[in-house]
Amino acid sequence: MKKTSIKMVLSAILIGTFLTGCSAVKDTSSVTDNSTKVSSESYTESITANTADTTNSNASSSSTENTTSKDSASKQSESKTETKTETSSEKSTEITLNTSGVIDTTDMFSSRDLSQTADTKDAKALTVSDGKTIEITEEGVYIISGTAKNCTIKVNTESTEKVQLVFDGVSITNESMPAIYVVSADKCFITTTESENTLTVTGTFTADSDTNTDAVIFSKDDIVLNGLGTLNISSSDNGISCKDDLKITGGTYNITSTSDAIEANDSIRIYDGTFTINSSKDGLHCENDDDDTKGYIYITGGTLNIKASSDGIQGTTYTQIDGGIINITSNEGIESTYIQINNGTVSVTATDDGINASQKSKSIGTPTVEITGGSVTITMSGGDVDCIDSNGNIVVSGGTVTITYPAQAPSESFDCDGTATYTGGTIIINGEQVDSIPQSMMGGGGPGGMGGGFGGGPGGFGNRPGAAFNF
Repeated sequence: MKKTSIKMVLSAILIGTFLTGCSAVKDTSSVTDNSTKVSSESYTESITANTADTTNSNASSSSTENTTSKDSASKQSESKTETKTETSSEKSTEITLNTSGVIDTTDMFSSRDLSQTADTKDAKALTVSDGKTIEITEEGVYIISGTAKNCTIKVNTESTEKVQLVFDGVSITNESMPAIYVVSADKCFITTTESENTLTVTGTFTADSDTNTDAVIFSKDDIVLNGLGTLNISSSDNGISCKDDLKITGGTYNITSTSDAIEANDSIRIYDGTFTINSSKDGLHCENDDDDTKGYIYITGGTLNIKASSDGIQGTTYTQIDGGIINITSNEGIESTYIQINNGTVSVTATDDGINASQKSKSIGTPTVEITGGSVTITMSGGDVDCIDSNGNIVVSGGTVTITYPAQAPSESFDCDGTATYTGGTIIINGEQVDSIPQSMMGGGGPGGMGGGFGGGPGGFGNRPGAAFNF
């Protein structure tokens, strides 16, 4: 039997199950209510720093965590390596979680977050249709397919319940409302099968009572995006907006937006995935207007190609990069109060600041750019640029930093208002390797150089985010 025939048979079975009834799904344009109870979920929702092996029997991925160690400039830095094998795509991805960075990565991702397939044994099949709002009011797994205009999938469950939306060839084009709207849930998973899915909003978003919905995927609670397929998002405002914690652990994402491509209030956590982002504002933006202790960005894997008119990556508190391939073309590359790059390949092409630590959060302490490993390449253009700019300290203790910029005033390779410290790694400026951070270009700090020690050192380690916001 051909693969397409199997899919048709399975689809027919699932649709038949749906037609027999489901009280958890309400089509607000129809007078017919259906009822079928969804069985409880049986997932283990934790991965701890001491876990050696986490396996989900219903997933096509497995994680093996091994504890390793590395020397930092002034501390012993321990890390955890997870090796995930996705059998369906026949690839192996090695992920490193640095448990001693500025962000606490303990329990950062659960086993269900990392599973790229859903347990569909008790799933219900839903087909989108024009002009309809499909309201999901009970936890469970829902397989979504079909093509529709002005259709919204609305998740509104108890705050203790989890919902998983499995996209299996979905195309929704709306004029003024989100395609996916999570009003209430403990957590909502959006998982793609090996399929292509497209969500588009073309006009001005309409507020829902006192809620200013402004994204194609709009969630008031935690959301996790993962899967084996592709999700295309096109927005007349934000692409994805989460008012809590947003995790992305797999899948392919093509996002075009006139505002932020991906934004969240409390955290953005990227474990894996392939991203092509074209934003008229920020690529990744994390900010909580009511609490400046929140709003961090953590990246430990994946490939991100970001083109943004403003910032490529902006976090209020911390941005920590432990891995992945990140290519940014923007006005300003990476901006946070504290930026720590421990591993990965980061390439920034910018016209203002390449990497900028500024006091976006008063709760963090001294703004700092810290590079302990990885490869950082910064290419600048313009008449007044700063390649690495800190309103506080700069610390380079490892990795390779390659800077290319117009070497004439007022442009600077390093601009530091605090203390600059260089204790290891390689720095190359306009093709020439240097043995110190150029003191002549320091904006207000004391001497840096190889022998300068940590001086003011990195700040903010006493308030590591992460664990307090795990789910």
